[in-house]
Amino acid sequence: MLDVPSFNHRSSADDVLRDQNLSRQVIIVTGANTGIGYETARSLAAAGATVIATCRSTEKAASTLQRLLQAHPQSSVEVAVMDLASLDSVSDFCRQLSRRKIDTIICNAGLVAPEYGETHDGFEQTVGVCHVGHFLLVKTLLPELLTAPAPRVVMVSSESHRTPSRLNFAALPYPKEKFSTMKAYGQAKLCNALMAVELHRRFADQGLTACYLHPGTMVTTDIGRDSALVRLAMRLVRPFTKTANQGAATSVFCATWGERHELGGHYFSHCAKAKPSAETANEEASRRLWELSEQWLKERQTIRPDSPPFLD
Repeated sequence: MLDVPSFNHRSSADDVLRDQNLSRQVIIVTGANTGIGYETARSLAAAGATVIATCRSTEKAASTLQRLLQAHPQSSVEVAVMDLASLDSVSDFCRQLSRRKIDTIICNAGLVAPEYGETHDGFEQTVGVCHVGHFLLVKTLLPELLTAPAPRVVMVSSESHRTPSRLNFAALPYPKEKFSTMKAYGQAKLCNALMAVELHRRFADQGLTACYLHPGTMVTTDIGRDSALVRLAMRLVRPFTKTANQGAATSVFCATWGERHELGGHYFSHCAKAKPSAETANEEASRRLWELSEQWLKERQTIRPDSPPFLD
């Protein structure tokens, strides 16, 4: 059992981190310029962590840094440009952190695409941003992570990982002729879940903890910024939603509470362990996704030479 205070669906990130001292922690948060990403970065910085917040553009990075320092002037915050839709951008960011101490990576950035589009590297953009970019980020920084005393990777997935019920590798990523906004998003979130499960399976014996989570339904996020359908749906469910601060609670919970055996490979919602879809227990699917993801990166020559090899 997790020996922690009782948190629930109304708990905020600040509630979860109250009285915690994270001054020895270096934590990367992707997609930190808005919504739960911003609240995740802000609350961790307030608790003393050195936060490396990533944003898609220089303009967003400058604005985010200003807001974070205004909120907590004495905090240790760095903001960097990293566009998950560009593998070159991810690689450039990782090079800046080579041989630097990193304790935790929170893979928060996401995308709900209203129509078919591709990343700079030719991937359907939902899977490209949510999964492929994060896979490269984590895989490249594994040498740094594995030198930390208790490294963690936290994947922000979603209840949408339940649809599809199985990962269809023949349509991964979705081709243009079969594209559906919500099906592509569900596919990407299932990839996040399977990545966390497989990451923990491969590297738990080296001290790494990886888990995945559902942040809750929120209106104060722009993940569906380009989709009128998503914006309408969020307005309709407003009475049942969380604030961005509440949405960040499970992310910071998974990043700071519990032990490896209690968190590793598991799914969390409302700061508590939850039951995921049956597909997340499919070891063949998680292994195949990992191997396919690395194949994609090798084809684009983005794998760092000293990254840990696959386990057979």
